[in-house]
Amino acid sequence: MELTLLGTGSPDGLPRPGCPCAACAVSVGTRARGATAVLVDGAVLLDLTPGAVLAAARAGRSLSGVRQVLLSHPHEGPALELPPGLPTAGRVPDGREVPVVSGHRVRALAMDAPGTGYEVTGPDGERLLYLPPGAAPAGTNGQRAQRPYDLVLADVLGRPEALARLRASGAVGPATDVVAVHLDHDTPPGEELRRRCAAAGARAVPDGTTLVAGDYRAVPDLPRRTLVLGGARSGKSYEAERRLEAFPEVHYVATGGTRDGDPEWAQRVGLHRERRPGSWRTLETCDLVPLLSVPGPPLLIDCLALWLTDAMDRAGAWDDEVWASTGAKHVRDRVADLAAALRATRRTVVAVSNEVGSGIVPATASGRRFRDELGRLNTAVAAECEHVLLVVAGQALVLKD
Repeated sequence: MELTLLGTGSPDGLPRPGCPCAACAVSVGTRARGATAVLVDGAVLLDLTPGAVLAAARAGRSLSGVRQVLLSHPHEGPALELPPGLPTAGRVPDGREVPVVSGHRVRALAMDAPGTGYEVTGPDGERLLYLPPGAAPAGTNGQRAQRPYDLVLADVLGRPEALARLRASGAVGPATDVVAVHLDHDTPPGEELRRRCAAAGARAVPDGTTLVAGDYRAVPDLPRRTLVLGGARSGKSYEAERRLEAFPEVHYVATGGTRDGDPEWAQRVGLHRERRPGSWRTLETCDLVPLLSVPGPPLLIDCLALWLTDAMDRAGAWDDEVWASTGAKHVRDRVADLAAALRATRRTVVAVSNEVGSGIVPATASGRRFRDELGRLNTAVAAECEHVLLVVAGQALVLKD
C-alpha cells in the first residue's frame, strides 16, 4: 500500500496566513507545509484540502483514479470546492466499514475529540491508521489490538498521549512506522522538529513524500539513558516530561519529597502533577539504585540536585568536620553506586539535574561544597548517558547525542 502525503501541516497550513511568529517566519521553501491530506494507492483520498490537485501534481501523482474521498475533521468556513471528477467527499459514521472498488477496506474509528479516524486495509493486508488533528482513539484503554498497524499517521506532537494509548493497546509495535502529521507552528521546524518526533519514536517527512506501508525502515533510535540539565525555571523538567509523554506507563521519581508547612513548595509540586499524564505513577524516594536494578516502565527522575541534598543530609556533610572525616567518602560512594546502577540498568531513564557553577561563588563553605559535588554528580551521570541536553530559556541544546 503506497501513500503520498500531499500535505503534512495543520488545517491552516504552515506558515499560518498572517501569523508573525518565529516558527512561521522560518517555515518557507521545503519547510512549508500544506494542510494534511493523504492519497492511498491513488484510489482513496483522506481529507480534501485546498489545492489538492496541484499538491498531487507536485508529488508526481494524479487524483483522476480516486474512488473515495473521506473527511476526518470538521472544516470551518465555506465548503471546500470539489475538483472535477472526484466523488463527493464525506465522513463515515463511527464503526462502519466501507469497501472501495480498488480493493481497500476503510473502517471509521470514534475519536475523543471532534473528528473521525480511519483504518485503511490494503488489498494485500497492510494496515494504515490515520487520525485527525488534536484527536486520539476513544475507548482504547484495556483493549488489545489484534496486531500492530504497519503505518500510523497522527498528531504526534499535539496529542502524544494518543500514541501512548496505541502503544499500550498493542496497536503500535516496535516495527510500526509512526509519522507525525497535522504539524503546527508550536514546534520550530528543522532539527528541533526532528528531535521532538524522535523522542516519541516518530518522524516527520516533507510534503509530497511517498511511503510504503509494511516496508521495513529503522525506527528512530530512542536513547535509553538521558540527562537533562538546566538552571532554575529553564524548562528542564518540562523537556524531560515531554520526552516520555508518548509512553503508555512511566514511573515519575520525585526526589524532593514533601515539606510540611511550605505552601510555595506544595504549589510547585501540584503544578508538576497537573501537567503529567494520568497514567504515570509517582514514587517519592531517593533510593534510586533499587529502582534502576529491576525491570519496569521508563523512569523519570526529578531531580538529581535534590537527591544529592538528601545524600549530604544523610552523611552529615554540611558540617566541615564531618565532611573531612566521613562525609565526603559517604557521598562519593553513593554517587559511584548510582552511576554503576545507571550503567547496568535495562530501563529507559530520563534524569533531570541543575546545572551549576556558572560564575556565582556561594558565600558559605557548605554551599561551595554542594556546588562542587553537584558538578561531580552531573559529570558522573552524563558519562553513563547516551544523550545529554542543556535547556536554556526553554531551548534544548544537545550536548551529547
